[in-house]
Amino acid sequence: MIRALLTIDDVSSENTPAIVDYLCGKNIPVIMFMVGEWAQKHPDELIYALKHGIVVGNHSYSHPHFSELNFDECVKEIDKNEEVLDRFYEKAGVERKFRPFRFPYGDKGGANKALIQNYLSEKGFDKVNDTRIRYPFWKEQGLDKDIDTLWTFDFAEYNIRPGSGFTADDVIKRIHDPAPAQGAPLLEDGCEHILLLHAHDETEDLVPGYYRIFIEEALKNGVEFTGPEFI
Repeated sequence: MIRALLTIDDVSSENTPAIVDYLCGKNIPVIMFMVGEWAQKHPDELIYALKHGIVVGNHSYSHPHFSELNFDECVKEIDKNEEVLDRFYEKAGVERKFRPFRFPYGDKGGANKALIQNYLSEKGFDKVNDTRIRYPFWKEQGLDKDIDTLWTFDFAEYNIRPGSGFTADDVIKRIHDPAPAQGAPLLEDGCEHILLLHAHDETEDLVPGYYRIFIEEALKNGVEFTGPEFI
């Protein structure tokens, strides 16, 4: 058995409701991570996700590289997005029970990492239960101690862009890669994963229903999607 928590970054977008409908139809739980600046351009789509029971976490307000900011700027990115996200939950009439956080690009802040982790802890952000992740790199890099939600496998479908040379077939190859350059192999029996996809309209334009294609490939190869747990 391969167990996986699905996470989707960069909501909201025009295709967010279609992604929500697909996941709800397949009974696949998910955490979506919201960029405030982008969600304010697609407010109805974000509220749609919330009203369908999706847990939406904080992905910063403007999606910067945190290692390029000073600590106060990092805090501002987090807090400003918290205010936006709280307002969306209120508008949706949904109680906000959990507060997961994910850094844009997985950039944990460089020299400010420890300060930011302490801040996330002090502010009561919720840590995803990662106690069943057995990959050595997870503990070697201290990821088991961090409050933010990283990932073990990245579909990397955001690389599908005009002229990039990266296609949907390359994503399928990543799914089947037994030794990826980064992260852990997805299709290894007995493993626990946190998976990363994105809600990008640019990808949708080039590969309609891309999220369905890649999730279905994972499903037919034994991946079982599990609900988010927090510790």
